[in-house]
Amino acid sequence: MTEKKTHIPDHGFPPFINGDSEILILGSFPSVKSREQDFFYMHPQNRFWAVLARIFDDGAFEADCITEKKRALKKHRIALYDVIESCDITGSKDSSITNVKPADIETLIAGTKIRFIALNGKKAASLFKKYNPALNAMAATLPSTSPANAQYRLEDLVEHWKKIID
Repeated sequence: MTEKKTHIPDHGFPPFINGDSEILILGSFPSVKSREQDFFYMHPQNRFWAVLARIFDDGAFEADCITEKKRALKKHRIALYDVIESCDITGSKDSSITNVKPADIETLIAGTKIRFIALNGKKAASLFKKYNPALNAMAATLPSTSPANAQYRLEDLVEHWKKIID
């Protein structure tokens, strides 16, 4: 059975950010699992939380409880959101994204201490660069932590993602 493209009228849950945030990690758009749980990177096979746990040596990132994940993010001054505010998408497939309404990243980071923007994967990077040219100098593209990005082992992802703390 073929999945049908769905119009998602809004992101579904707010950015995780505060005035002390220094690092902003942007994905493309939340997966079906993330939208169901109202938080970022909630697909059980996404390696995002495992990568952060290893980089910061903080097991709270891998806790089952979203409250614990949020506590760890705040402790390490990490903000999360996505480049896309709304779109048409088939399931969780970045390659199917059309009719993009970009998130207003400049407004999002105003009043924060954001100094670095990590772009989680090529789709997030291409859309970010298209819609946020004024912020390109503070951004870096990192390999996607998605389970669809099977060419990277967890150890490889950790090595690339260490850029967020340099």
